[in-house]
Formats: sequence, structure tokens, C-alpha cells
Amino acid sequence: MAERMGVFSSRWGMFLAMLGMAVGTGNIWRFPRVAATNGGGTFLVAWVVFLLLWSVPLILVEFAMGKATRYGPIGAFARMMGKKYAWMGAWVAFTAIAIMFYYAVVAGWTIRYSLAALRAEIPGTEPGALWASFAWSPSVVVYQGLALAVGVLVVARGVRGIEAATRILMPSLILLVLILALRAVTLPGAERGLAFLFTPTWSDLADPNVWLQALTQNAWDTGAGWGLILTYAIYLRAKEDTALNAFMLGVGNNLVSLIAGIMVLCTVFSIMPDAADQIVGAGNEGLTFIWVPQLFALMPAGRFFMILFFVALFFAAWSSLISMIELTTRVLEDAGVNRRTGIIVVGIVAFIAGIPSALDQGFFQNQDFVWGVALMVSGLFFAITVLRYGVTRFRETLINSEHNNIHIGAWWDWVIRLVVIEALVLIVWWFWNVRTEPLWGPFGIGNMLVQFAVALVVFLLLNNWLVRRTNPDVDRVAPPEGEMVSSIP
Repeated sequence: MAERMGVFSSRWGMFLAMLGMAVGTGNIWRFPRVAATNGGGTFLVAWVVFLLLWSVPLILVEFAMGKATRYGPIGAFARMMGKKYAWMGAWVAFTAIAIMFYYAVVAGWTIRYSLAALRAEIPGTEPGALWASFAWSPSVVVYQGLALAVGVLVVARGVRGIEAATRILMPSLILLVLILALRAVTLPGAERGLAFLFTPTWSDLADPNVWLQALTQNAWDTGAGWGLILTYAIYLRAKEDTALNAFMLGVGNNLVSLIAGIMVLCTVFSIMPDAADQIVGAGNEGLTFIWVPQLFALMPAGRFFMILFFVALFFAAWSSLISMIELTTRVLEDAGVNRRTGIIVVGIVAFIAGIPSALDQGFFQNQDFVWGVALMVSGLFFAITVLRYGVTRFRETLINSEHNNIHIGAWWDWVIRLVVIEALVLIVWWFWNVRTEPLWGPFGIGNMLVQFAVALVVFLLLNNWLVRRTNPDVDRVAPPEGEMVSSIP
């Protein structure tokens, strides 16, 4: 239980840990690319709307469930939904765990490129030379293992270790991104990047794709609906303000994305304006590991700023990886596994399970696609949990408390219902997007459905076992109104 591992020592420590969980590589490499390819300022309008209509409502749910139950996803869903629904928590947990397997590979890439920037190995004589020789090679496995090792060492110290690490990582990351953004906006021609990012074309808001991309970005880069916030919320003090924390986290995460967008797009429009479309359309890896070194090479003091960029990227990846390792460890600990043993198991299994993604691009892309879509299902499950519990009852007993400075009104009751519709629309949209892909290819519908089906069948068959291992005393749908399963001062 949480008592063994303690609680966050302060709101500031909690906020930095939560922000470290939410801010990852998606904020720094995916947001600028998606914003640029979907209308810049037009995309920002829709993106802000879905911060309030998707991210914040789900963040509130996760904060409330973790704080009320003091269990990880499996135990929390069993407590809130009843014994028959532990499988939903297993889905949420496994989706985040499956992402952890290949995310450790991404974290390894950031370590390698941080070292390459320090050693002046990039950009090299040919664009993307290092990426061509490094990506999907056996050496990636070494850096993947290193990324997992540093994450495991932090999590092994419990909530105090997570808090101590993020107290250093997050202020450092924010400072680095701010320095890079300030440098970018002072480059000649940077105003073109700012104008593109902040000038909406209002007529383009009639394009459904802009809204769907904005909703997807919120689902992928805030951590809402992943189960990670729920896991960290286990360590909240009983008097924490759930509502204020949720808004702080959502806004804080999106501000980092916005600053990263300024940093990347101003640099692109200043250094290579004629190649802007080619650069931002190169995909996450192409933008970051091929084009970014080229851009910095053409900038005064570019090597220094390149080092800052890749170190910031590593900090973002590492802080998010820590939260995924903690969630996985928490699931094992809830099931009765000794935490020390659990940490070792998590490290070994995550390393082995991540090797295929480290060595094969098709496998990596498949896992990123399949479990990225699965996150939409996870968000749907959280919203359904609230509906079953009772929307108004959930808000009045688990979100609003005497310790809240912000009172969540009845608007939330309708927004959380809207989240169900949003999740279903996203799932259908992603299926539609890949309808022309080879059925069993990396982005094939058949490929994805088989993996989903296997996971669901396993979780459904193991449902009762999961309840006995995780929540042997659960015999009601949820705690009585106003009661928390565990009370931590």
C-alpha cells in the first residue's frame, strides 16, 4: 500500500513528478510537427479546446480514483466498478506497459544523440549519417538498457526517489527549452515561424481533420487516460486539491508543448524556410534525429544549442519512462509482489520485451501504432467508470472536497459524457485512416485487432484471479460516498 512508500512531501514535489510524467518526447518532437502540418494557429485553437474537453476531465478522474482507492489501475477499477471489471484496469495498465517497452528504445536514442552532440559527431558530413548507421542496430539495445537502468534506479527508491529526480529533471528541462526557444525567436526570420504558429485561418476550422488531430495530440501528450496519473495520485496527501492539481498539470504540460513548438518552428523558418514543409513532414524521428542536427549546424553557436536540445529531449524521455516503470511496479506490488523483487522483474522484462522494437523498424512502428490507439480505449474506460459510479456523485464525493480551492461545477458532468463520444470517434477515425493499409502490415487493421483481441481475452479469463491477487476484500462497487479506501495524512 501507499503507506509503505510514503507520499509526496509537497504540492510542488507532486506537481513536478506529475509534469515529468506528462512531458515526454511527444511534446518536443510530435507537437511541433503535428501543429505545423495541420494549420499552425488553426490547430492551436482546436488543441486548446480539447485540453478542456478531453485532457482536464480525464486528469480529474485519474487524480480522484488514485487518491480515493490507493491502488494501481487494476485495483482501482475493481474498487470503482466492481469485481467483474478488473480486466478494464488490466487493459489500462498493460497499454501503458506495452508503450514502456518501446519507449525505452526512444529514451535510448536520446542518450546516444546527447553523447553524439557532446562529441561533435553530428551533423556529420552527410545528413542523417549517424541515424542511418545507428537506428535498428544492435547498439540500440545497449542504450535501451541504459535508459531502463537509470529509470529503475530512481523508482527503486519509491516516491521519494521519483520526487527527488523530478525536482532536478523538470526545472532543468523547462530551463533548457526556454533557452532554446529564446534563441529561436531571436534568429533572423523567426517572426515567420511565430506568425505561422499563432495566426489561425478561421475557415480551416471547418476541416474535421484539424479537430481530430488536435484531440489525438491531447490524448497522447498529456498522459490523460494512461493510468500514470492514477498511479502517482496514490501518493497524494489526503488534503491535496484535486481540481487545482488537474488544471495545473494540463496547462503546464501544454505550455511546454507550445514552447517546444516555438523553438522548433522558429528555427526551421529562420534557417531553412524553403525546406520547411520537407522538414516538418519528415516524421518524428526524421525531424529530430536527421533535420535538427542540420538546423543547429547552420546556427551561430549551434553545437552548444544542439547539446541543450538533445539533453532536454533525454530529460523529457527519462521522466516519462520513470512513470511507466512506477506504474508497472505498482501493479506487481498491488498483487503482493515485494517491491524490490518487482523492480527487478520490471527491469528485466521491459528490457527483453523492448529488444524487437530496438532492432526492427516495422515492429517499432506497429507497437507505437497499436498501443497508441489502445490509449483511446483506455480513456473510454475511465469515462465509463465515472458513468457507472454516477457522474454527479463522482464529482461531489471524489473530486470536490473541503480542501479544494477550485470547485468543479455541473459542466463537468456533461463534459465527461462527451469524452465517451470523443473516444469512440477517435477509435473509428483511426480505423478509417488505416483502411487502405495492408491488413497484416505494421499499420494494418487485422494486425491491430488480433493484438487487441489477445489482450482482452487474457484479461477477461484472468479477471477473477486479478481480483483475488490485487483486491481480495473488494465486495462492493465502490466505497460509500465520501469514504476513501485508504486515508493518508
